[in-house]
Amino acid sequence: MTTITSGAARQHVQWKPFLQRYGLLLSFLLLCLLLTLTSDRFLTPDNLLNILRQSTINGIIAVGMMMVIVTRGIDLSVGSILALATVITADTLRQGWGALPALALCLVIGGALGLVNGALVGVVRIPPFIATLGMMTFARGLALSYTEGQPITGLGDAFRFIGTGYLGPIPMPIIVAALVFLGAYVLLQHVPPGQFIFALGDNERAAYLTGLSVRRITAFVYALSGALAALAGAILIARLNSAQPTAGAGFEFDAIAAVVVGGTSFDGGEGTLLGTLIGVLIIAVLNNGLNLLNVPSFYQSVVQGAVIALALLLHRLIR
Repeated sequence: MTTITSGAARQHVQWKPFLQRYGLLLSFLLLCLLLTLTSDRFLTPDNLLNILRQSTINGIIAVGMMMVIVTRGIDLSVGSILALATVITADTLRQGWGALPALALCLVIGGALGLVNGALVGVVRIPPFIATLGMMTFARGLALSYTEGQPITGLGDAFRFIGTGYLGPIPMPIIVAALVFLGAYVLLQHVPPGQFIFALGDNERAAYLTGLSVRRITAFVYALSGALAALAGAILIARLNSAQPTAGAGFEFDAIAAVVVGGTSFDGGEGTLLGTLIGVLIIAVLNNGLNLLNVPSFYQSVVQGAVIALALLLHRLIR
């Protein structure tokens, strides 16, 4: 029996792979075109550099968040981990520590707190939402207690270089973010533990039966998420020359938004660093454009929420 395929159906089949591969990039370019037409300040070199600089913190956190979501997890604690790691780091700097030891301590604190999340999820088998929600409350409360609610200022020029310095014409935060994405690409594409992350998210039971250590991979992913949150926090306090115990509030939602817009699926096993990068840039460009157009801040949240919902809907339809 011969099956006759209509022209519309054939056209749908042809367009679907194209949209799956290039739809996110086209959305980003259309957003840039729209803002170029509506604001003469958008496409200036200073503004484009500012967009890249402003997107670095969310981009670094989003790399870790993407890996967590690929494993069918979620990390609500990154903002609080950022706050706790940075206030302790700022205090050590105030006590006379060097810039590099203080930065190393910051990463160790973030990684250790993330490792606790990983143990709760992978070993104790607490759902990721509950485990990281508990860590979010614990770390935030500890940060407030450690500083008694007061900011810590005066971090020193050597440490501030990571947030305010330049390597040639390029700001250091952009260079650090680029190195994070490059390192994550190598990890996910060429290092076995990174490749196992997708196997775990695709089918945890099958990953276990093939001999993968589900607990170790889970612990590694959450520890990496915590360390990257701490690194983003180091850039933030270096830029501001101040560590606040309330810093990072809401950063987890910005990172989740970028990852989701970038096409990473909450079903696990699916996501790309390139998509995450474009998602981060979409969020940054959208916020920048709304500021250039003088849109009130409370409407900006409405627009951002609508964009995230639309991205989820389009992702489902394309799949």
